[in-house]
Amino acid sequence: MKVNLKLVRVGMNMAEATIAKWERQPGDAFKAGDVLYAIETDKVTQDVLATADGKLLEIMVPAGEIAEVGAVVCAVEFA
Repeated sequence: MKVNLKLVRVGMNMAEATIAKWERQPGDAFKAGDVLYAIETDKVTQDVLATADGKLLEIMVPAGEIAEVGAVVCAVEFA
């Protein structure tokens, strides 16, 4: 089943973040705990980890682009 993953707030004042780097590309499988992508804010750079095994289906926000908290950044399929 396709699931859209949204950018979550990692700090109280965070309103947006830059997608710094995608560690997976569409079609790539991942395991729970693997890094999917990294975000950068004005205060921190943080990896975003997979919560379950699955496959990356689509990237909606490419590396270098800014996304608002709650915006869909990618679509995945969990195993």
